[in-house]
Amino acid sequence: MLVTLLAFAVALGILITFHEYGHYWVARRCGVHVERFSVGFGKVLLRRRDRNGTEWALSAIPLGGYVKFRDDPVAGASPDEARSAFNQQPLRNRAAIVAAGPAANLLLAVALYAFLGMLGTQQPAAIIGTPPSGTPAAMAGFSEGDRVLAINGKDVASWSEVRWQLMDTLAGGGATEVQVETRDGQHRSRQLDLPPTAVDPEAGDPLAEAGLALRTPRPLVRDLVEGGAGQQAGLQAGDVILSVGTLDSPTPAEVVSQVQQAAGRPLPMVVERQGARLDIDVVPRVERGEDGSEVGRIGVMLGADFEMVTVQHGPLESVWRGIERTGDTVVLSLKMMGRMIVGDVSLRNVSGPVTIADYAGQTARVGMAAYIGFLALISVSIGVLNLLPIPMLDGGHLLYYFLEAARGRPLPESWLITGQRIGIGLLAALMSLAFFNDLTRLFS
Repeated sequence: MLVTLLAFAVALGILITFHEYGHYWVARRCGVHVERFSVGFGKVLLRRRDRNGTEWALSAIPLGGYVKFRDDPVAGASPDEARSAFNQQPLRNRAAIVAAGPAANLLLAVALYAFLGMLGTQQPAAIIGTPPSGTPAAMAGFSEGDRVLAINGKDVASWSEVRWQLMDTLAGGGATEVQVETRDGQHRSRQLDLPPTAVDPEAGDPLAEAGLALRTPRPLVRDLVEGGAGQQAGLQAGDVILSVGTLDSPTPAEVVSQVQQAAGRPLPMVVERQGARLDIDVVPRVERGEDGSEVGRIGVMLGADFEMVTVQHGPLESVWRGIERTGDTVVLSLKMMGRMIVGDVSLRNVSGPVTIADYAGQTARVGMAAYIGFLALISVSIGVLNLLPIPMLDGGHLLYYFLEAARGRPLPESWLITGQRIGIGLLAALMSLAFFNDLTRLFS
């Protein structure tokens, strides 16, 4: 729980501070006086005033931050001082200041994705298992061991890239051209026809339902109990189990089942060690199971032998891929919002702070690369959300400025008041839905 809360607080602190700094940076370039830049909300713990008169504050609640501008000229202000008020700025300056916050989030996402590309990450190779009969993948001719090389002409190197490239098609349906390398080294093109899917987080994995899933990993010996039956028989960490008993190519679960059933009896195994095949006979020790029955144990910790690939790019390619990934995420987010409105995507996909905190904790436990990827995705989400034309959000203010430009004069005060009421209502409904979904996931 502590890791989850800390990861969530750090994520919000970074992302919202970047958002507010975007507003601040452009405001200063436009000559607007910034009265306060606060990291966090509530009681101010530390403060410092710079030579420009801006108060920099660290507040007690580390869940975001804010920037406070001088909105109107102070009484008796000189012409120069009057121009430092936000409301005295020309329309283009006000629009640029408002748009700078979401733009900062999108630029941060580009930087994070580019950093991951240069850093390099280990990911499962895009090798698929046997598609179940009748699934779109089976009808397209996919078979076990096919390595996905490209989707719609775009190269992919890992399973996560396959999922990303197919995400839009999985929701909206349609035909996708997939280039694969078969187990015998032949290059083939498969035409994958996917029906539209009402994406629902409570339903199964839509990619697996389409028949595409990672090839079942081989059982891998990760560790052994000192003096256990496995160690005494000659098993070593790093051995890949090719067969056990009468089973060839067993799954990890099947290995466990065979061992449990062979209590006190020799159990033949074939393992792969550094490219060589070895025959090993192990005699599982007899132990009592939870129900009192005799079960076999060999003192081995099994893992999954997924083939992994290193996804890494040079600086320029990483930056370009960061721009592409951020742009694709923006487009996909907007499409998903549109599909939610028309009912093609379940409203249960709307997540609130509880779900986001949970993902923050999960990715932080997985490793730094996963956490950075999470930060990039949420940064894009914050940028897109704030650009929506809803009063109270940055996009709502930009909508006001667009109407002001079209009319040639500021909007009537009554319009602004009505817009604020509408905005508050929409945001309240959205937050209520997000909290409801969070609580449903939490207690279901």
